[in-house]
Amino acid sequence: MKKGWIRMMAMAFIIISAITYYEFFFVPKNSLELYQEIALAENYERARKIVLEGFESNFKEEDFEYISRRDTLPDRISQFTLLEYEGKTFVIMTSPGTEKLKVLAVEELPDELREYFMKLPQ
Repeated sequence: MKKGWIRMMAMAFIIISAITYYEFFFVPKNSLELYQEIALAENYERARKIVLEGFESNFKEEDFEYISRRDTLPDRISQFTLLEYEGKTFVIMTSPGTEKLKVLAVEELPDELREYFMKLPQ
């Protein structure tokens, strides 16, 4: 009885450790890691696996082909967060590729841009 309990606890520990390891090392955590994941993917299907379920149509094969071209590099990799309040949207630019996010800039979006982002699927 005690050996069965120990085995079950060991299996649970291994499963939880494997999930944590996968999340920590194999899931992009910021814009820089996201770019690297897409640019270094072997093919479109592999890159598409990082797209949130239900949003696959937002990442087209042409996008992948352009990002993963070996003859071009991005001019800049930026990371943004949008905060929406009643009638206002703020964009916060944060530091990509750092262990802890740092705020680089905060701006209120003009109405035209706010409306554009409000129309995007959530």
